Order: sequence, then structure tokens, then C-alpha cells
Amino acid sequence: MSESLIRLRYRLWPDHLVGEILSKRWTETAIPAIVLIIVAVALSRAIPGFLSAAGLADTARQACEIGFCVLGMSLVIIVGGIDLSIGSMFALTDFCALYCLDVLNWPVWGVIPVTLVAGALLGAVNGVLVGYFRLRAFITTLITLIVYRAAYDLLIFGHSNQIAAAFPDIPSWNFLGGGGIFGIPSIVLVYAAIALFGHVFLTRLRPGWHIVAIGGSRRSAFNSGIPVRRTIALCYIASGFLTALGALFFAARLGTVGGDIGVGLEVTVLTAAILGGISLGGGKGSVAKAMIGTLIVLLITNGLTTLSAPGGVNRMVLAAILLIAAMIDIRWVKNRTRIISKVYVSPTYHAMPPIPSTAAGNGTPLALNDRLRDVSEIAVGRIEAPEDIILDGEDNLYAGSRHGDIIRFFPPDYERMEVYAHIGGQPLGMAFDRAGTLYACIGGMGLYRITRNHQVEKATDETNRSLRSVNDDSRLRLADDLDIADDGRVFFSEATVRYEMDEWPVDGLEARGNGRIICYDPRNGTTRTVLRGLKFPNGVSIAKDRQSILFAETWGCTVKRYWFAGPKAGRVEIVLENLPGYPDNINPASDGNYWLALVGMRCPALDLAWRMPGFRRRMAKRLPIDEWLFPNINTGCVIKFDEQGRILESLWDLGGVNHPMITSMREHRGYLYLGGIMNNRIGRYRLPNADPDFVQYDRRWRTAA
Repeated sequence: MSESLIRLRYRLWPDHLVGEILSKRWTETAIPAIVLIIVAVALSRAIPGFLSAAGLADTARQACEIGFCVLGMSLVIIVGGIDLSIGSMFALTDFCALYCLDVLNWPVWGVIPVTLVAGALLGAVNGVLVGYFRLRAFITTLITLIVYRAAYDLLIFGHSNQIAAAFPDIPSWNFLGGGGIFGIPSIVLVYAAIALFGHVFLTRLRPGWHIVAIGGSRRSAFNSGIPVRRTIALCYIASGFLTALGALFFAARLGTVGGDIGVGLEVTVLTAAILGGISLGGGKGSVAKAMIGTLIVLLITNGLTTLSAPGGVNRMVLAAILLIAAMIDIRWVKNRTRIISKVYVSPTYHAMPPIPSTAAGNGTPLALNDRLRDVSEIAVGRIEAPEDIILDGEDNLYAGSRHGDIIRFFPPDYERMEVYAHIGGQPLGMAFDRAGTLYACIGGMGLYRITRNHQVEKATDETNRSLRSVNDDSRLRLADDLDIADDGRVFFSEATVRYEMDEWPVDGLEARGNGRIICYDPRNGTTRTVLRGLKFPNGVSIAKDRQSILFAETWGCTVKRYWFAGPKAGRVEIVLENLPGYPDNINPASDGNYWLALVGMRCPALDLAWRMPGFRRRMAKRLPIDEWLFPNINTGCVIKFDEQGRILESLWDLGGVNHPMITSMREHRGYLYLGGIMNNRIGRYRLPNADPDFVQYDRRWRTAA
């Protein structure tokens, strides 16, 4: 396939969206919803008037009666159990309601709580046996199914005639069975309230999180201090309560205690739960899934009944659906992560121009040298991963550590050190504002600041979400460098919106525009995205005109300028392109120009791989990450350039001993300080002919004429 076709294919078909869509939890609900729509359309075409207004009202009442049971079953499955006794509990609580009303002549306000308490007590038997005595849920509820059904058969043998002979005409009871408000059946209103509470309970309240955690890993939940046994018992009690609520409305609608009440209901309910997407393995499920599964099963059973299918066909169809849904659930849960990983990582076509020559003695500013070979070293072995370094007006040196600390070294020899602040994440880019507050990009956490009295404060960890993004890109994943404008606004880069701090090589494998530039305004606390679609942006630096920023696109091997104020506001221009390496941090030089770190050097093999997305996809699938093609990170390089895009000089460490993989540099009082995220030291290089009074901290160069 020609490169033109490859380029066109990856431009027109955004296949990475497939992985993003599959990784969303809502897709697990969307699939049953699509099935529901297909079933409804098919039955409406096969059966005239199947979805008429009158038919829908009756279907809604039946759906809610079964739906209460499905909610109870779903809760038990999510916590890691199963309840096969639901059909028998439904029959017993139906009998309880009608016996109290028709035989004992209790008022409706007394029948309702007694029926609900009876259901809760029946569920409590299962809860105590499964939760506290730790019996197997399947066997336990199978036994209680038999016991409860036997009790029901004995009760109706002596009282079914009394109940059948009664014809209570009680308005409140009739309202439960067939009444409504503004045309909406009463049971639908109650079900909607219960479903809404259930959604909030599972997704927003701590007890709901405990239920999901127990279903996901009971041992881990126990080790985390969650009351596992009590929570399981309460879930079974809630299942009995909800089953009794469905039976209460059923009793009010039909008023019967026939011998077939509740028979096979557990199969119907279990099928609805699994078909809706409630995972049999526990730990996953939602109210929406339970509702959708209920509607699918009810439409199918009602449709078969309307088509005069024998009862055996109904049960066979439900059994087949349950078997298929269980197989899909088991296979999906087992392979979901593997399937998503295959389609989520999606390299794209990325062509690079020929690598510019850096041959020694070629007469260009990029010619290889070894000027950084003999730099002095600071804090060797006492700091790890100083990705960025910065100095204040008193010559104190600050550097981040992979242990989550910002370390301060004291002049003149920088031997004495202290933990200036402990943040917890990996500190990356840093900058001081005019008040002496230190701002830092923290990988995986966002933008933070450290006051002069060492107080750590979160500035922001989210920005406005892109309406065109399937991925939730509002949360900051990898903020990596920043600088501060004269009015206090903080412009910082986020390298990728798709991957976390430790997954940045995967973003490089894709070579997509996953990064952005963000602006945080401390005056009103707002955060907004100003540029999107950048290829691993990095190295933000306020330009001399104080109306624009310079930033690097690492995978694009370019440096660009973005105007945030002035007559060119909103424009983006290229300053440097086709660099011999991958640019990282940018910082000002004392002569009005800029220093730029090259975090790794280009090589022909990797440049060729950029143009072969299929090759990179196979590499990601078949090889461990440490065997992927990578830039040459053993050669350190810093270049100086001006605003016209001219490279003025370069500093190389060819041996890869002192400072390979340089990620940042700062000029301060005639020295160039070097940082590297893979290094265990800070370098200091004496700059010939540099201004010994230049201090970045006071930003004098920005206000110069």
C-alpha cells in the first residue's frame, strides 16, 4: 500500500475512537439498550397494536412488578451472590398482603408495612445464612426456594377459598392496583423513585461503593475495613423488601393466590438481570441495566404470549436467552481488558522530513561536540528523576523527585538539602510567580503551588471538556511544563489526554495529537484549554514580547509560538521545525535567546516506523515495552535558538555518562543547570561569555527594552 493511501486511511478513519468507546462503562448499557429497541421494533411490526397506549400502560405495570424483583436480584448479584428464592418470596408476600386484607380485614395502611417487613424477614434468612454463616449462595437460596414454596402451598391450601371469595372495594387498594396520577400508573411512579434512589445509592453513596467493592473482591474489601458480612446480609434483606414491594402491587392488581404464582419467576428475573448487563461475577452493574433487561424480557414474553406460543416455548426461550447472556457475560468479563487494549492503542501515520546533519565539523551550529562531557555534578545519588530544575533569587536550587518531593539545595556548593514540599506525584515543570509562590506540574495530579511557608495547594486538576471527545478529557492526566505571564495567568502543557504518567511511551507510539495547552487564571480560579491536537506538547516559556508563549511538540520535533494577547491573539506559528531530536523544556537565555533541551535523538529506523502504523501496532501487541523502538536517549543535547528560528549553538554529551536524556536546563548567574528525568544528578556547566548577573527568577529580560 502506498504512503498516500496509508495517510488517507488514517486521516479519514479514526479507529482509535473504537477503543475509547469500548472502554466506557456506558457502552455496557448501550448494547442492551440497542437490543431493547430491536426487540420493540420487531414485535411492533409482527403484532399490530402491540405498543399501543393501552398496551404500554399494562406492560408498564407488569414491568415494574417484575422490575422490583430484578432490582433486588441485581443488588445481590453485584455484591457477589445470587437469590434463587425470589419466586417463592414473591408468592409468600403476595399471600401475606391478600391474607391480611381479605381474611384479617386489616386496613391498607397496615397491610403495606406488614407485607414489606415479611419480605425483608424472608430475605434476612438468606442474608444471615450467606452473609454471616458464609454458606454458598446458590445452594442456600435453592433450599429456601423449596422451603418457602412448600410453606406457600400449605398456606393457600387452607386459605385460598377465603381470599378468592373476598371482593374488597377499597379506593386506596384499587389505586395501588390500577390507579395513577395524570395517566401515569401509580406503580410506575413508585418504581421511578426507587430506581432513582438506587442509582444514587450505587454511584454516589459510600454503602453503594462498598457493595461494588465486595462484589469485585471480597477479600480486598475485608482488608480495607468494609463490613463484608453485614453488607451482604443487608443486600439480601433489600432483595426481599423489593420483592415484597413488587408482590404488593401484583396483589392489588390481580388479587389472586393461585398455585402458579411466582413459579419460574427466578428464571425470568435472573435472565433480565444478566441480559441487561449485570455481571454474574459480581462487582459490576447498574439500575439502568436492570431496567433495560426487565423491559427486554417482558416484551419477549408478552410478545410470545400474544402470538399464542405455548408456555413451554416461553420458558425455553427464556432459558436460551439466559444461557447466551451468561456465556457472553463470562467471555466479555474475561477478555474485556485484552480486547480493549488491542483497539485502544491506535498508531497513526506520522511522516518526518530527513534528519538534519549533525556530523562533527560540518560547520553548522548542530555539529557534534562534547562540551557537556566534563560538567560538574550536584547531588549524585541523592535525587532521582529531576525532570525540571529551577533557582530562586537567593540562588537556592529546586528539583523534583520521583518520590513525590520537591528538594531544595542550598548554595554555594549545594551539598546541604531539604525536602521543600511533599506532594505525592512526580513533579515535572516548575515556575515561580512574582510573589515567590512555586507552581509545579504534577504528573497524574494536575497543577499545584507551594507557598513560601511550604504549604501545598491544588491550583487545578481539570479543564473544560471537548464536546467532540469521546474520552473524558476534562481531568488532567499528564501536565508537564508551565510558565507564568505578567498578569499571573499560568500557561501549561498537558502531554496527552489519553494516557497516564507511566504510559507516556504509548502516546509516542501512537504519534497522535493527544496533547493541549491550558491556561489557569488564579485571579478567578478558572481553567480553560487554549490549544488542542498537539503531539506531546512540552517546554512552555513566555516569550520576550510578553504576549505569546513558545512551546515544543516533542513527537513533531518542532517548536511553535502561540499568541495569547495582542494583535495576533489566537494565532500559532512554527519557530523551529525538523529538529535532530525530540524537544522538551524551553527556558530563556541571558542574551535574549532561548535554551531548548532535546530529550532524545532521532534515528532513521524510528523515522521509518513513524510512517508505518501497522508495524507499530504489531510491535505494541507482540513486544514488551522495553523492546519497542525508542529515540536515542543516551546522548544528551541542549541547543540555543532565537525567535527567528535560527539555531545558534549546541551542547552535546556524547558519552551518555553525565547527562543523557536531558529534559530541562536553566541559565543562572553564568551557569547552565541541567536536569533529566532518567538521571540521579543535576549538572552545572560554566557558560563562557554569559551574564553573571542573569537571574530568571526576577524576569528582568522580559521587561527589557
